[in-house]
Amino acid sequence: MKTNKNLIKRFIGYYKPHKNLFLLDIFCALIIAIIDLLYPYVSRYVLQNLLPNKEYKAFGIIIIVIIIIFIIKAILEFIINYWGHILGVRMEFDMRSELFAHLQKLSFGFYDKNRTGKIMTRVTNDLFEITELAHHGPEDLFLSLIMLVGTFIILLTIEWKLAVITYIFVPLLVIFALKQRKRMRNSFKTVKKNIANVNAGLESSISGIRVAKAFANEDYELEKFQQGNREFRRTKNIAYKNMAIFMSGIGILSNVLNVTVLSVGGLFIIKNQMDVIDLLAFMLYINTFLQPVKRLTNFTQQFESGMTGFERFIEILDEQPEIKQSQGAEILKNVKGNMKFENVSFSYKEDESKVLNNISINIEAGRTVALVGPSGGGKTTICHLIPRFYDVDKGTISIDGHDIRNINLISLRKKIGIVQQDIFLFAGSIRENILYGNIEATETELVEAAQNANIHDYIVSLPEGYDTVVGERGIRLSGGQKQRISIARVFLKNPPILLLDEATSALDNGTELKIQKALARLSKGRTTLVIAHRLSTIKDADEILVIDEEGIKEKGNHDKLISKDGIYAKLYRSQFKGYIIDDMK
Repeated sequence: MKTNKNLIKRFIGYYKPHKNLFLLDIFCALIIAIIDLLYPYVSRYVLQNLLPNKEYKAFGIIIIVIIIIFIIKAILEFIINYWGHILGVRMEFDMRSELFAHLQKLSFGFYDKNRTGKIMTRVTNDLFEITELAHHGPEDLFLSLIMLVGTFIILLTIEWKLAVITYIFVPLLVIFALKQRKRMRNSFKTVKKNIANVNAGLESSISGIRVAKAFANEDYELEKFQQGNREFRRTKNIAYKNMAIFMSGIGILSNVLNVTVLSVGGLFIIKNQMDVIDLLAFMLYINTFLQPVKRLTNFTQQFESGMTGFERFIEILDEQPEIKQSQGAEILKNVKGNMKFENVSFSYKEDESKVLNNISINIEAGRTVALVGPSGGGKTTICHLIPRFYDVDKGTISIDGHDIRNINLISLRKKIGIVQQDIFLFAGSIRENILYGNIEATETELVEAAQNANIHDYIVSLPEGYDTVVGERGIRLSGGQKQRISIARVFLKNPPILLLDEATSALDNGTELKIQKALARLSKGRTTLVIAHRLSTIKDADEILVIDEEGIKEKGNHDKLISKDGIYAKLYRSQFKGYIIDDMK
C-alpha cells in the first residue's frame, strides 16, 4: 500500500492536463477571499469615520462600490461552482478511462480472484466522490490559508490581545480534527468495501435470476442481499456517527469562540481598551474566521471519502498483468499453424496440484487434433494456454517454432479463433456481435460469414434482421442460434488456428448437425484443436488424444483407438449405453 504522501502526489498528478482550469478556479477563490477579508474592515472604517463625520457622499460611493464588488463576487462564485466542478468531472473521467484501459490489460488470473460487482464498484462508485474532492479540496485549503492568515493580521491591527485569545482556538480545532480524521478514514473505507460486496451480490443475483426463479429461491436471494445490505447500513451508520461527532465538535468549539470573543471584548470595552465599533468589526471577522474552519470541516469529510475511493482506484491500477509481454516481442506473420507443447506443466495456483503435468503435444499445420477424456484432465486448460490467457509453469508452447512468450500478445490472439460451449454475446445487435470478429469488415463479408455459419437465413427472417437486439448475454436467442453467431464471428476473424471447446455438447441432435457442418466448413484449411464429449463428432479427426489428470494416455485416429480397445474405445461404447463419460476411465 502506498503511503499517504505518495497517494496525494499521484492524485495531484491528475490536475496537470487541466492546469488552466485549476488556476482559473484558484484565482477566482483568491479574489473572493480578498473581498471577504476587506468587507468587515471597510464596514469598520465607515462606522468609525464617515458616518460620525457626516461624509454621506463618500458613504454612498462606498456602498455602490460594495454592491459592484458583490456582483463580481457572485460571478466568480458561479465560475467556481460550475467550472470547478467541471474540473472534478474531467479528472474523474480521466481516472475512469485509465482504469478501464488498465482492466483490459489485466490477465485472467485477476478476474478469477475478483468478482465483477466489486470491480464495477471500483470503476463507478469509488470514483464518484473524487469529483467533489478534486474541485473543493485545493480550493478549500487555499481559501482557508488565506482567510486564517489574513484574518489574524487584520485582527492584530484592531486589538492584538483579543486576536491572540481568538487564535488559541486554532490548535484546539486542529487537534480535534486530526483525532477524528483516522476514525472517519477507517469507517468510510469500510463503507466502500461493503458497498462493493453489495454490488457484487447484486450482480450475481441479477445474472442468476432465471436460476433463482427456476428453483423458487427468490426469498433466499432476498435474504442474501439483505445480509450485505444490513452490513452496509451498519458501517454507514458508524461512518456518519464519526462525521457527526466531528461536525458537532467543530460547532461547539466555534460557539465557545463566539462567546469568548463577546465576553472578553465586552470586558475590554468596560476598561476603555476597545470601542463598540471595534468589537462589532471583531465579531464580523470571527464569522470570517469561522468560514475556513467550516471549509476545513467539509474538506476533511470529502478528503477521507474521496481519498478512500482514490486509494481503492490505485490498488487496481497498481495490479500488474500476470501475462507480460517481452520487450521487442515479434509480430506473428504468415502463420502456417504448427503447434507444439513441450513438457508443459501448469497449475492455476502455486499451492494447488498440477492441472497439466509434463504434457507434450505436436499438432501439424492444417490438421485436426481432438482431446477427449474425463473432466478435470486439463483439456480446456490447454485451450487457455495457447492464446496465453495463462502462462505455463514449466515447458514451452510454440507456434511455427516461435515460443508464444516471445510473440506480441495482440498478434498471437488475432491468429487464434475460439468457439466455446458457454457463448457470450454482448447486449447489442446481431450485427455488432458478428462484427466483433472483425470490426472493419464490410457488409458483404458480414453476410458471407453468417451464411458459412448457417445463421443468415434465420437472421433475415427476423423483422429487424441483422439489427435485432439479442438481449442480456443473448437471452433472446436459443443455444444453437447463439452458437452459430459465435461461429460467424470466428469466420469473420478468419484465423489460421482454431480452438473448439465442446462447441456442440449442449445442443440437440438437429441443431448439432447444422453446427457440425458449419464447424467443418470453418475448420477447413486451419489447424484445429477440438475438445469434445460427444465422441461421434470427432471420428474424422486426424489424431485423437485421450487425456486425464495423469497426462496423455492414448493417441491415434478413431479406427486405431477403437481397434486398440483401450480407454477411448470404452468411452466411445459407453455413450451408446447411456453411461456418463466422466465416470469412465
